[in-house]
Amino acid sequence: MSLQDSRGRKSEYAHGVADTQVVGAPTGRSRDGGPSLSVVVPVYNEAGTVDELYRRTVAALEPDGRGFELVFVDDGSTDGTFEHITRLHDADQRVRGVRFKRNFGQHPAMHAGLVRARGDIVVTMDGDLQNEPEDIPRLVAAVEAGSDVASGRRAARHDSWGRTLPSRLINGMLRRFTGVAISDFGCAFNAYRRSAVEPMLGAIGRQKFTKALILSGGASVVEVDVGHSPRGGGRSRYSPLRLTRLALHVLAGFWPEPIQWIGVTLGVFCTLVATGLGIYGVVYWIEESNFPGPLFGGVAVVYVLGFQGFILALVGEYLGRIQRGVEGRPLYTIDREL
Repeated sequence: MSLQDSRGRKSEYAHGVADTQVVGAPTGRSRDGGPSLSVVVPVYNEAGTVDELYRRTVAALEPDGRGFELVFVDDGSTDGTFEHITRLHDADQRVRGVRFKRNFGQHPAMHAGLVRARGDIVVTMDGDLQNEPEDIPRLVAAVEAGSDVASGRRAARHDSWGRTLPSRLINGMLRRFTGVAISDFGCAFNAYRRSAVEPMLGAIGRQKFTKALILSGGASVVEVDVGHSPRGGGRSRYSPLRLTRLALHVLAGFWPEPIQWIGVTLGVFCTLVATGLGIYGVVYWIEESNFPGPLFGGVAVVYVLGFQGFILALVGEYLGRIQRGVEGRPLYTIDREL
């Protein structure tokens, strides 16, 4: 995929933003001469948190003397987020920035950051400060101890039950389909060896759940408890409808031959329900001389229609993915890059 490369261009967005103190350049380098650690942060309308995230990340990493870079990917923000990123880049060359032409979504933004990460170890995190930058050294240390992936585990989540219950369901599905027994697939705060990420770059972004993809390729993993702060402002972007679509994506992306399994399950279930209702109806007819067929027939029809609707939704997910593949659309388009 050809992406517009405008590295080194200065943005007109760099004016009129309050100053943030920045610090000196690093010394540690990776094997290819770049920084040894990359921190990838997709952001969308996070103008109020970017400066603080930068300050806290630098404060967490500088005491180790490690060479690092911060790769911010602006997913088409409309609140001036990229002006903050541009100013930080102008003052500190460890800050890199990519701006999408429009909002493409968190997972394409993650791909854009991972493709550009130069460190031997890559940390991914959200930009809303629910992930605490002070935990980055713990994740990095876990990878350096020998694991391919240090999986963040939100020990004390500060989300509503409407977010945590669907998350538990999706985590259970991913554990079942990937065969990897970790507790928090949905946490975006993780550290990876770059060698574990590179083989999966063709699927990352098009397929959600970057961590599940990398682990499904056989990468070794250790879980690390990380902090989880309350959301600073605004509502979660994961509505119940979006979480439902996410569950369908998990089925289509990680469950082999789901249509066949669902079809078998549907057939067995409907057969058992029909048999049970038939036996009950015959007994009731004999004892009461009044067979309640319409009621139970209606219940059976509703059950069947519900399952058919789920199957159609799953088929729609497949068709959508086939359409996107046939059309050959780019995963994202870039407006500017620092």
